[in-house]
Amino acid sequence: MKQRTEIATLGEFGLISHLTDALEIKNKSTLVGIGDDAAVLDYAEKQILVSTDLLLEGVHFDLTYVPLAHLGYKSAVVNFSDIYAMNGTPKQITVSIGLSKRFCVEDLEEFYAGLKQACTAYGVDIIGGDTSSSLTGLTISITCIGEADKDKIVYRSGANDTDLVCVSGDLGAAYMGLQLLEREKQVFRGEKDFTPDFSGKEYLLERQLKPEARKDIIEALAAEGILPTSMMDISDGLSSEMLHLCKKGNVGCRIYEERIPIDYQTALMAEQFNMSLTTAAMNGGEDYELLFTVPLVQHDKVSAIKGIKVIGHIAKPELGAYLIARDGTEVPMVAQGWNQLSE
Repeated sequence: MKQRTEIATLGEFGLISHLTDALEIKNKSTLVGIGDDAAVLDYAEKQILVSTDLLLEGVHFDLTYVPLAHLGYKSAVVNFSDIYAMNGTPKQITVSIGLSKRFCVEDLEEFYAGLKQACTAYGVDIIGGDTSSSLTGLTISITCIGEADKDKIVYRSGANDTDLVCVSGDLGAAYMGLQLLEREKQVFRGEKDFTPDFSGKEYLLERQLKPEARKDIIEALAAEGILPTSMMDISDGLSSEMLHLCKKGNVGCRIYEERIPIDYQTALMAEQFNMSLTTAAMNGGEDYELLFTVPLVQHDKVSAIKGIKVIGHIAKPELGAYLIARDGTEVPMVAQGWNQLSE
């Protein structure tokens, strides 16, 4: 049986020390991390980027099928993704956790193992945070601090008429991974001896449980001397994010259905669920791919970068935002991604 150490035996400060004593500082901008009343950072000539995410058990994640180590990894990476979406580099995070008596020290060790793995992979320092008791399960709040040169920061608002619309990776896989996990959860509820059927669907599960931030795409764009005119990451679905870019930039767009990158496993899963593949790609969310625009003259250069697909173009604002279906029909783009405040 798995060992269980009650958190109360360590106390708040003992728990923090237990989880963070072995942390090593990776960045010169981190002068003082955990151990004082506040962290001390020095960014010299850089601009500072700050992003915060709040994750609630039962709203943003389900511990029935989300391992705590994967949750720790994902909690960090989704914050890194926000910094990369500004064309910056994540450097530090603070981690605050609210937890009920249902959790023990070993549970928090698992969560921190995933958190540390993500920070090691992306070169980010854990510099502080807080823990508190909770009556509603597990609550996670992570703030990420990053840096960027002032003239290299990319905002949502910079898209211009005739710019190309590009995305990294493929879309819809994370949503299909979630549908798969939810299906197996429903089957599990009705069977005593249950083994989930995940064979051949590992990619979909990884996209949902252990996403990656597209540091590689940011580096590839920089290597080619390409500075996007606008950019954001895809957390709520392509439709929703594209409409954000259009609204912020006061522009319209045309996105071509046939150009949207979709993985083979995603297509197979959509068929199994009798679900529209385009709907999954446009509205599924949690892909954490990059959506960005570049000037038309950079078409050949951006198209040559592995992992990037040109899916459309920016138009004048009066032309509106439309998806061009495979048969040529223009479909008005609607933000149908998940709205957590609509429940």
